[in-house]
Amino acid sequence: MTNTRFAILLFPALLAPGLLAQDTVAPTTGEPVGSARGTNKGDYNIVQSWEAGYRFMSVGGDRGKYSGDVNYRDGFRLLSSQMTVNSKDGKGKYFDEIILSTQGLGNDPYESAVLRVAKNGLYRYDLSWRQNDYFNTALVVSAGQHAQNTVHRWEDHEVTLFPEKNFRIRAGYGGVSLDGPALSSQQEFDTKGDVYPVFRNIRERFDEYRIAADGRFKNFKFTVQRRWEFYKEDTKDNQILALKGTAPALLTSFVRPQPYRGRTPGWMGNIYGETRWIALNAHASYSSGTGDYAQNELAIGLDRFGSSANRQIAVRAHGNRPVAAGDFATTVLPGKRFSIVNNLSASNTRMNGSNLFQQYDASTLSFATVNFQFLGIRLVTNSTDAHFRISKRLDVFGGVRFSQREIRSIEDTADAGSKFDGVSGQQTNSTKAGVFGANVFLGKAFRAHFEGEIGRNDNPLTPVSLRDYHAIRSKLQYRTKTWTLGGGYNDNYNTNSVQITAYSAHSRTYSANGSWTAKSWVSVDAGYSKLHLDTIGGIVFFAGSPRAVRVTDQQSMYVSNIHAANIGLRFALRKYADLVVGYNLTKDTGDGRAMLTAQSSANAQILYNAQTFPLTYQTPLLRLSVRLTEKLRWNVGYQYYGYHEDFGLLSLNQGYRANTGYTSLLWAF
Repeated sequence: MTNTRFAILLFPALLAPGLLAQDTVAPTTGEPVGSARGTNKGDYNIVQSWEAGYRFMSVGGDRGKYSGDVNYRDGFRLLSSQMTVNSKDGKGKYFDEIILSTQGLGNDPYESAVLRVAKNGLYRYDLSWRQNDYFNTALVVSAGQHAQNTVHRWEDHEVTLFPEKNFRIRAGYGGVSLDGPALSSQQEFDTKGDVYPVFRNIRERFDEYRIAADGRFKNFKFTVQRRWEFYKEDTKDNQILALKGTAPALLTSFVRPQPYRGRTPGWMGNIYGETRWIALNAHASYSSGTGDYAQNELAIGLDRFGSSANRQIAVRAHGNRPVAAGDFATTVLPGKRFSIVNNLSASNTRMNGSNLFQQYDASTLSFATVNFQFLGIRLVTNSTDAHFRISKRLDVFGGVRFSQREIRSIEDTADAGSKFDGVSGQQTNSTKAGVFGANVFLGKAFRAHFEGEIGRNDNPLTPVSLRDYHAIRSKLQYRTKTWTLGGGYNDNYNTNSVQITAYSAHSRTYSANGSWTAKSWVSVDAGYSKLHLDTIGGIVFFAGSPRAVRVTDQQSMYVSNIHAANIGLRFALRKYADLVVGYNLTKDTGDGRAMLTAQSSANAQILYNAQTFPLTYQTPLLRLSVRLTEKLRWNVGYQYYGYHEDFGLLSLNQGYRANTGYTSLLWAF
C-alpha cells in the first residue's frame, strides 16, 4: 500500500483534542499579501498588512447560550493587522524596531493588541492589551436569576533599559478590570424564606507596579524585583427585580454596598548559575498583603408569616496575609548520559486579623456576632529525578516526590464563655509518589514517550483530594517529509475515603492526529480524541417536607464521554486563490442513556438528572481568499455553530443554530 493510500484510509480516525479552542473563520490567517521584504522608507524597512471587513451573523434558538459560547456580532471590524519597522543598519535615530499586531478591534468580543518599540542598546518598550466580553445567563442552575454581562480587560506595560547589556533595569505596570451588570439572588428573611432576584453592579480593579534589575556575572544570572499590588472592589446590590415572594412574604427594599480595598507589596529574587557539571537555580518571594472589607446590608419587608421584617447585616474586616515561598533546584551532570535533578520548595501562608460579622434584626431585636481569627498553611515539597541515556534509541528516567502540608486555624466569637471561643484546629498530611518512564527513538522518524506515577496521601484534607492515585501518560509520533502521525493515551485514577464519605474519580484520554501535504498546493490536518470521566462519592444533605431531615443514602455521580473530531483541508489554487475547508465536532454521549426516567423520590430524581449531560456541538467553516493584486486580497468566509443538549437539569435543554461569516480586504501598503 502506498503512503498516499495509507494516509487517506487513516484520516477518518485522526482526531485532535481541544476542539472548542479551534480557530475561527476570521481573521484570515496564513495568506500572503505584499512583498516579504517590505518597502524601504529612508533608513527603515517596513512590512505591514491590514485586514478590515464586515462580520455578519444570525441566531436561532437560545440567544443567551450563543452569547455565552461564541458572542460574535454584526459590524465593521479591523479584523487583524501586522506591522514591523526595522532600521536597516541598526542605528536608527529614535528607534530601531517597531512591532505591532492587533486582532478584532472595533467591537469584536475578543480584542487584543501587542506593541514593541526598541532602540538597540538603549531601551525596549513592550505593551500588551486584551479585552473579552463575557456573557452568562446561568439559566440551567438558577432559572435565570443569576446572570452576568461583563467586560474583562487586561493591560501590561514594561520598559527595559540597556536590554542587551549584562546589567539592565525594568519597570512596569499591569492592570486588570471587570465591570458590567449582573443578576444575583437573595434569601429573606430566614433559612426557609423566599429567594428574590437582585440587580448587581460589578466593579473590580487590580493594579500592579513593579521595578526590577537583571544582571549577569560570569556563569551567574540574577533578578531582583520589587512590586506593589492594589485591588479594589465597589460592587453594589441596589435594586429588587421581583418584589413579590410566596404570599404573604414581601421584600420591599434591599441595598447592599460591599467595598473592598487590598494592598500587597512584595519582593522577588532569583539567581541561576552553572558550570560544566552542575547547575543551581534559587528563587524566593515574599509578600505582605493587607485587606479592608465592609458590607452593610439592609432588607425590609414581610417574612413568610406576614410579620414585619427589618434585618441589617454589617460585616467589617481587616486582614493580613503574609506569604513566603522559596525554591531551590540543583542539576548534577556527572556524565554525558546521566543527570540528577533535585528540587526543594517551601511556602508559608498566614491569614489573620479582626474579621467581624454582625447581624441585627430590628423586628425581633435579636443580635448575633461571629469572629474569625487565624488560618495558616505551610507546605514543603521535595522531588528528585534521575535520567539515564542507555543508547541513542532509549533513555529512561525515574523519580520520587514528597510533600507535607500543615493547616492550622483558630476561631473566635464575641460571646464570652462560648465553647467555640478560641477553638483551634490542626491537620497535617503528607504525599509520597514515584515517577518512572522512558523515551524511545527509532531513527529520525519515530519517537515515543511513556510515563507513570503512583502516589499516596496519608490524610487528605477533603473527600475530593488525591489519596491513592496513579497516572499514566504516553505519546507517539511518526514523521516523514509529507505526513505526520501521532497519538497518545492518558489515564488518571484516584480513590479517597475519609470519615465523612468516600470518593473516586477516573479519567482516560485517547487521542490521534495527523497531517499530510499531498502536493505543494494541498494539505490536510485531522484529529480525534476521546475523554472519559466518571466520579462517584457519598453525599449528605437536608431535605424533605414539612420538616427537613438528614439524607445519607444518596450518591453524587457524574459520567462523561466526550468525543472530539476535526478535519481541515487547504488548497492553493494556482497562486491566485486559497481555499480552506474545515469541520469540528464535539459530542458528549454521557453514560449512554437516551432519556431521563422517573425515580423513586424527589431527591433521587434531582441527583439522577445531574449525573450526565449529553450534548452535541459542531461548527463547519469555509474560507476563500482571492489575490486581486500583489498587495491586495479579497476574503470571504462562512462558519456555522450548532449546539444541542439531549436533556438538561431542570428540564431546560439549551440549544442554538448560528450562521456567521465575514467579508474583508487584506492589503499591504
